[in-house]
Amino acid sequence: MAARTASGLLRVAGAMPGTDAGESDDALAPLNPVGRRTVQDSVYDELRRSLIQGLFDPGEVLRIVDVSNRLGTSTMPVREALARLISEQALEAMPNRSVRVPLISRDRLEDLARARALIESEVIALAMPNVTDALVEDLVRLTDACDAVLATRGREISGEAADLNHAFHFTLYRAAGSQVMIPIIESLWLQSGPYLRASARLFDAAVDRSATHFHREIIEAVTRRDTPGAQAALRADIGRAFDILRKHLTETGEEAQ
Repeated sequence: MAARTASGLLRVAGAMPGTDAGESDDALAPLNPVGRRTVQDSVYDELRRSLIQGLFDPGEVLRIVDVSNRLGTSTMPVREALARLISEQALEAMPNRSVRVPLISRDRLEDLARARALIESEVIALAMPNVTDALVEDLVRLTDACDAVLATRGREISGEAADLNHAFHFTLYRAAGSQVMIPIIESLWLQSGPYLRASARLFDAAVDRSATHFHREIIEAVTRRDTPGAQAALRADIGRAFDILRKHLTETGEEAQ
């Protein structure tokens, strides 16, 4: 994860209008305070992005001082951001006050895979009536770009490829217009990121499907407006990374790594 200095963060501050002398507060229209983006928000967003991209290993320990040094900020916003991520089950607190990316366990793997398949396939069904030719073109463009990145970087874990993968899925999901289900999916991706990183390290091009293989199948089904076909391709896409991990756990007899 590239370090980002706090000095580069922008804050947008809003001021409430004042009251002229002799003007009653009751005469003012009710206004909501204008919020501002804090350093904590930026630290949280950066850590969240990195987790979704799979830039942290399962079991990796995040020490507050180390993270603050890498981000070029004080420890307080890092501490608060990590606490938010712990509450979202993306990280876990350790007895020595450090924070750890959760280890891979078979139970958690199955739980995440099941939840993602159920919720994301349902969102695709909701999105299908709103699919346009322009949306399909966007999906093709994102898949082509992801293939290009993977062709140049091979098995290297790339934040760019992860961003393109995220954009592919959420371009389709947002067509559903659901303000409730999209944040749920974001949370599941946040928890899944380290699993995807571990899967990428175990990927064998000789036997495993490419990262965009099922994207092409999703595009074909969406182009036909074939909801069951798109859902089946999506479930296969989600299951691809989890299947690699299942195979590894079975072969090694490990329950966590």
